[in-house]
Amino acid sequence: MSLSQQQQIFTQNIARLILYANSLGVNLTFGEANRTKDQQYLYYHGLTIEDGKLVKAEKRSWTMDSDHLRRLAIDFNFFIHEKYIHSHPLIDSIGRQWENLHFTNKWGVIKNGKQVDSGHFAMKI
Repeated sequence: MSLSQQQQIFTQNIARLILYANSLGVNLTFGEANRTKDQQYLYYHGLTIEDGKLVKAEKRSWTMDSDHLRRLAIDFNFFIHEKYIHSHPLIDSIGRQWENLHFTNKWGVIKNGKQVDSGHFAMKI
């Protein structure tokens, strides 16, 4: 399957997921949908740019081969009653729905056996 075909399936599944989340009363906003190689480099090495200067920051990625680079991953922010939430049983339901939409869909970021990012939705080919 070509990258373009993968991206089309991914985009259609994202549309379905947004509608599903809304049906549960959970509103979503995009955190990060596309990432450049330069941004990935900064995340991987725990760097950021502040006031035009390169400074140390929290490491935000454990790979230089992110699905974001191929436009096959997205990070969502979750809101219930206009309140930003990080964890909630409805988020778990949204994650399970994502994984049920396509056999290659993966939800969350797991590090050391613990989920560290419930807003990450990817297509792993």
